[in-house]
Amino acid sequence: MTYSIVARCPKTGEYGVGIATYSPNVGVRCPVVVPQRGAASLQAVANPYLLPIAKRLMASALSAEKIVDELLASDPYPQTRQIAVVDVYGRAHAFTGEKNPVWAGHIVGDGFAVAGNVLAGEGVVKAMAKAFEDGTDQALAERLVRAVEAGRDAGGQPEGQNSAALLVYGDQPFPVVDLRVDLHDEPEAELRRLWDWFSPMVPYYVQRAIKPVPRWWQWRMDHVPGWTARHLKK
Repeated sequence: MTYSIVARCPKTGEYGVGIATYSPNVGVRCPVVVPQRGAASLQAVANPYLLPIAKRLMASALSAEKIVDELLASDPYPQTRQIAVVDVYGRAHAFTGEKNPVWAGHIVGDGFAVAGNVLAGEGVVKAMAKAFEDGTDQALAERLVRAVEAGRDAGGQPEGQNSAALLVYGDQPFPVVDLRVDLHDEPEAELRRLWDWFSPMVPYYVQRAIKPVPRWWQWRMDHVPGWTARHLKK
């Protein structure tokens, strides 16, 4: 009961996943990224045992199609799964098992794949793909959030959504973005709120891992226009 997008940015080499679902806590169960190697979402009846396998396969620089084939071969119930992968070469591949509840399907594009199940219709994945393709001037994380929002606006899931997540890696061994909405009445809107607040802080947290920097609120006042001490909680 999920819709997601996996993608690689050809300009920066970043890999990421944007996802939303009816179930809670989706960020820990479905998205997986290996920096400079690939990104994937393993969803539908999500099998967390496949996550470390997906990491190993992506780290081995296999093609997206080979990664999907290997994951399905290692799973006793492959027809209940939905998998989307983008590989080290920027090529994408996806699989939707025939036992996924309708509407279920995927779209594979240039450097990305969109997949969903228990959706209001095919228009959900089409809207997500278009939103992503239309955002080539934006950062990868922004494009992923816009795709998730487009899926919601196109009908999302009939039951609604309860959780969402955004995961992006650059060339560092840690994520540059890892935002999760584990349980919320409007998780896509909450993910947008979190991302809008966090987006200008991405360079701060990258810098902080390398050298001493001011406290976050001091840095934010210096680098985010209009942000002052009055925004701090008392």
